[in-house]
Amino acid sequence: MAQLDTTWDQHPEPLTIASAPVPEYGSGSLADLLPTLAASLGVPDMSASITELTPADRNCVFLIDGLGWEQLRAHPEDAPFMTSLLATSRGGTGRPLTAGFPATTATSLASVGTGLPPGAHGLPGYTVRNPDTGDLMNQLRWQPWAPPGPWQPYPTVFRLAHAAGVHAAQVSSPTFENTPLTKVALSGGTFLGRLSGEDRMDLAAEQLAAGDRSLVYTYFAEVDGAGHRYGVDSDTWRGQLMYADRLVQRLAEQLPPRSALYVTADHGMIDVPFDEQHRIDFDEDWELSAGVALLGGEGRARHVYAVPGAANDVLTCWREVLGEQFWVASRDEAIAAGWFGPRVDERVYGRIGDVVAAARDDVLLIASEREPKESAMVGNHGSMTPAEQLVPLLEVRS
Repeated sequence: MAQLDTTWDQHPEPLTIASAPVPEYGSGSLADLLPTLAASLGVPDMSASITELTPADRNCVFLIDGLGWEQLRAHPEDAPFMTSLLATSRGGTGRPLTAGFPATTATSLASVGTGLPPGAHGLPGYTVRNPDTGDLMNQLRWQPWAPPGPWQPYPTVFRLAHAAGVHAAQVSSPTFENTPLTKVALSGGTFLGRLSGEDRMDLAAEQLAAGDRSLVYTYFAEVDGAGHRYGVDSDTWRGQLMYADRLVQRLAEQLPPRSALYVTADHGMIDVPFDEQHRIDFDEDWELSAGVALLGGEGRARHVYAVPGAANDVLTCWREVLGEQFWVASRDEAIAAGWFGPRVDERVYGRIGDVVAAARDDVLLIASEREPKESAMVGNHGSMTPAEQLVPLLEVRS
């Protein structure tokens, strides 16, 4: 007797928290890069966690905002110089680093500059709740303002390197010199502002040569901006990638003796189609918004803050509605799983959502009314998928 086909009545199981690919904190994340370089320069209390890297007297980190590992590998014709360096990544292993969670600029830059994972440095998302005020704080724009020192009290690696006699410098856009994010994440030594990419590359090379032991950081933002506005396979994005490739080559050709140049990024990016299947609108979904006091994070990495007493109900609802496409965890579950690193400081605990949702599929949880600009972006990032999480660590040595 044939069995009754009941597949129509079966539903996929929600994603398990254990299936989320946690970043390689402590061995291969962005937070491990500067401590590894500083340790090789003799800076006290620094650990060489990325064991594949070989010490150099002069180290330069060039961070290209938004240039993920997968995007770079998919566009060899637009980035021939960086493509030629793929095999050098992560000390010649040809492997990428992981950005950290969430894979977003404010979080990643803080991880780079402090050498700490998000649970320690305390910038665990694009927007997070300030426990002292109850307000939702944008950590990229630092709005509403909060005192930078208490928000992120640890010294940056640049400050520690400068104190140890290493020539430390940041070469970036002048607009970033006095921002709170720069203060908490990338300050220490000398900040030098230059508008053009070419000027930054030339000055970065000069700063490398300015000390027998040097630690220099430089930055290029436009790849990320083009991806957000037009997508990561648009002509505009490709044009910015071509320009970034020329900048890398320009800097590489000017390296002083005994130098190592490392080219990395803060996150990758994916394009998300503009339809209801791929863009779920929180502002129009009564189920998801029930019991929610504040919606933080961004479309692919949400911090959800419940009204008092509603956290369990919100978690249950979000798992039922989104659990097949998002990893949905309670705050304590996300912390225990290591999403924010091996530890979460007490001052950071309340900044993390009562519920944390990270997208696995090519979907967004937008908020069309409260976040109109972010909801209109083509390219997005934040979660733990390879397209967002993996970043290069290309190397050139002189």
